[in-house]
Amino acid sequence: MNLDDEDLFRDAMGDVTPLKNCANTQWLRAPSPKAPRAPHEGDKQENFLTRGYLDIIPLTTPLEYKVDGVQQGVLDKLRLGKYPPEASLNLLRQPVETCRQALFSFILQANKHGLRNLLIVHGKGRDDESHANIVRSYLARWLQEFEQVQTFCTAQPQDGGAGALYVGLRKTEQARLENRERHAKRSR
Repeated sequence: MNLDDEDLFRDAMGDVTPLKNCANTQWLRAPSPKAPRAPHEGDKQENFLTRGYLDIIPLTTPLEYKVDGVQQGVLDKLRLGKYPPEASLNLLRQPVETCRQALFSFILQANKHGLRNLLIVHGKGRDDESHANIVRSYLARWLQEFEQVQTFCTAQPQDGGAGALYVGLRKTEQARLENRERHAKRSR
């Protein structure tokens, strides 16, 4: 990540706070500007999220997506808020490009830390052409571009309702290995 990207990320993530009772969200706190961190290899990945022309999704259309192979029950539980969010991203009133950069960094970091369930707050607009709905429409496109995203849907009212999305990520390879080991010990 070059210096400009890091500044954009810090600006975008400045108002993000960890969820209560969630130990896995320490990475959400932006590092202090006094101590710049050394770049990691994974930070150099190019942001592949599309820009440009967008089909605006009407406000009356709830957002919902699942990749092939994901059971409907997983999406149903996500929609009902049965998977508590482990981290959240607030995109309220942010420029579209800032949202694009923040989302890219957020998903990569969540995946790196093995998080599975996320909350993204985009806001609610009053009409289809509102800024919040444009960001919402971009989110529907961008989230499908991530290999790590297996499902997303509109959040429950207590988590932002139509102004937010629940996002389900795939298990990391490390989590799969740990799961196999745990189940192998039980069958002995």
